[in-house]
Amino acid sequence: MKPVDRPFRIACVGEVMIELVAGDGNAAELSVAGDTYNTAAYLKRVAPVLDVEYVTVLGRDRFSDRIVRDMEARGIGATAVTRHPNRMPGLYAIETDAAGERSFAYWRSSSAARTLFDADGRDPADVLAGHDLVLLSGISLAILSRAARDRLRNALEGFRASGGLLAFDSNFRPHLWNDLELARAETKRFWRCTDIALPSVDDEMALFGDADGAEVMARLRSWGVSRGAIKRGDAGPVDLGPGGHALSVPVAENVVDTTAAGDSFNAGYLAATSTGRSSIKAMEAGHALALKVIGKRGAIVDID
Repeated sequence: MKPVDRPFRIACVGEVMIELVAGDGNAAELSVAGDTYNTAAYLKRVAPVLDVEYVTVLGRDRFSDRIVRDMEARGIGATAVTRHPNRMPGLYAIETDAAGERSFAYWRSSSAARTLFDADGRDPADVLAGHDLVLLSGISLAILSRAARDRLRNALEGFRASGGLLAFDSNFRPHLWNDLELARAETKRFWRCTDIALPSVDDEMALFGDADGAEVMARLRSWGVSRGAIKRGDAGPVDLGPGGHALSVPVAENVVDTTAAGDSFNAGYLAATSTGRSSIKAMEAGHALALKVIGKRGAIVDID
């Protein structure tokens, strides 16, 4: 799929934001995060040989500069980042309870990333060209305009026809969609062109009303999905391949913050498959990485 003389190239598409993690009293820690951005960061951490680029729109403000510096520090390519003249990055605040479960508050309705792939911006076909794999999520789709989603979907047809792969995590966030039926239709449309599926069972059940993981798997397979893994938290992932292998996993002993559990699983899985490992080994790698991440506070943590 790629020339042997260059690294495997991955484009992660979406929104990277300023993150505020609430501490004791009025204290808070500021960092940079976002679902597909978290995956990009962990991809470079566990597989430095991969060429990982982030695709988004930022502003021309100091917080946008901070984000670009974070990308550079993590080895994530920023050549596909464009700058909006008068919009800024989104912001979110996060709190976690005693069990490590999180709650969020967002300020992102007019973020620069919402202009990604608009008519006056870059053509997604040009942005994706030269990559071997593109990672999208349901959040990536939700922040785009309908016209931008159409442009992206059309670009993916050509990208996949030329040998590229699409990895997709539906990552359903109800507050980002103003229409549940639209969310279902758009998610289904992108599932139908997905090569590597990385859904969470809870998200799929919430969006499509499936009764259990078996119904999720049957529905995805009916839409042509035949590769990837369904994430099921403590129950362990299930292979979406023909065998439907369910991975037996150790129970997490130390859960501090589940913020990027799915994002880090995606990184471990994609890093493994991109370097030639089987889907089963990829599930093992994804789960092992997620266990490390949920044992610490924050979306992007030190896992060395």
